[in-house]
Amino acid sequence: MAVAEDDSPFPPHVVTALTEQLPAVAESTIATIVVEVPSYAGAFSGDMGRTIERAVQVALGGFLNLATGGGDPSRPIGPALDGAYALGRGEARSGRSMDALLAAFRVGARVSWRHMSGAAVAAGMSAEGLARFAELVFAYIDQLSASSVAGHADELASTGRARRRHLERLAAVLVAGRPLHDLTAAAERAEWLPPRTLTAVLLPETHARAVLSTLDVRTLVSAEELPAGDLPGPERVALLVPDAEGRGRGPLLAALQGKDAVVGPPRSWTAAQASYARAQRAVQLGLRAEGTAPLDTEERLAELVLRADATALADLRTRVLAPLDRVGATAREKLVETLRSWLLHHGRRDRVAAELFVHPQTVRYRMGQLRDLFGDRLDDPRTVLELTVALAVPAT
Repeated sequence: MAVAEDDSPFPPHVVTALTEQLPAVAESTIATIVVEVPSYAGAFSGDMGRTIERAVQVALGGFLNLATGGGDPSRPIGPALDGAYALGRGEARSGRSMDALLAAFRVGARVSWRHMSGAAVAAGMSAEGLARFAELVFAYIDQLSASSVAGHADELASTGRARRRHLERLAAVLVAGRPLHDLTAAAERAEWLPPRTLTAVLLPETHARAVLSTLDVRTLVSAEELPAGDLPGPERVALLVPDAEGRGRGPLLAALQGKDAVVGPPRSWTAAQASYARAQRAVQLGLRAEGTAPLDTEERLAELVLRADATALADLRTRVLAPLDRVGATAREKLVETLRSWLLHHGRRDRVAAELFVHPQTVRYRMGQLRDLFGDRLDDPRTVLELTVALAVPAT
């Protein structure tokens, strides 16, 4: 609400009386604020107290100048509004909400009105003038409050943007595996308290916001674009989640249900790049989770190892399964299936039969065929190792 600058209802002798009261009103206002807004008690001691007292006098003087029709009409209360704006920014920088400052404004309005209205009445102000005086006082306080709120919001927005940039930079240097001095410097700039470990999570960008609301507030989001050519599927972002090891891993996996997420291993926060690289590799290799559960790379280590060199695995499979080239495709498929189960169950025929849903005699028959094809090599430890590796991951 803007304060109008029409003709003043204040006679000169009333203006003089009010002007003489300004120092006393300022002193009384500050004393009352200290009592009624305890969080400001410390701020009003020493030099800071004298600075604030002068600011209160400027605000009161600016009001009186406006209310009585004096001053520059182009900037009627500019200094006072600027001061209120600066107070709001200062509150934000101190980490405080606007509650205390707005309470101080309300106290100031009440105390100022009580003292100044008393002085105005004593000086002979009319009832009509007193009503107008009250309207101007509270309209002025509204303007000061609004200016402080704007300053508080602007400071939060400014510092918030700066901190977000620092946090994004920290995530970037962690993902890149930069040297320790770069990591610690980035963490200090971001005012980020390092955890014991970080766990990388890759998930579609569309799910990131919902997941972040359930995770540790120190979770970092990498703003780096993941190479689209190397990471199939939807566009993904990387989260670095603090202290999600041990018992903390279960809640993380639960929070990622249905989010098409890939979870790396927990690593020391300075080695977060290793967790990120593991998760990224799992996506690149096309590993898939079952159902709606996230892909937990800690449960898929054997596949990650075996798929690390896809061409070498294919060459190994071709070489060690060469004896099966002498049978037809249908027979080959059944024999490969039986051989894989036989290797995994260490030759226990009943378990192989149960897994394949066939009679134990069928397993005996097929193993006889395999021995005819492979000969004594099925008893050679090296051949058994190579067959186990070759058949551990189904061919794609």
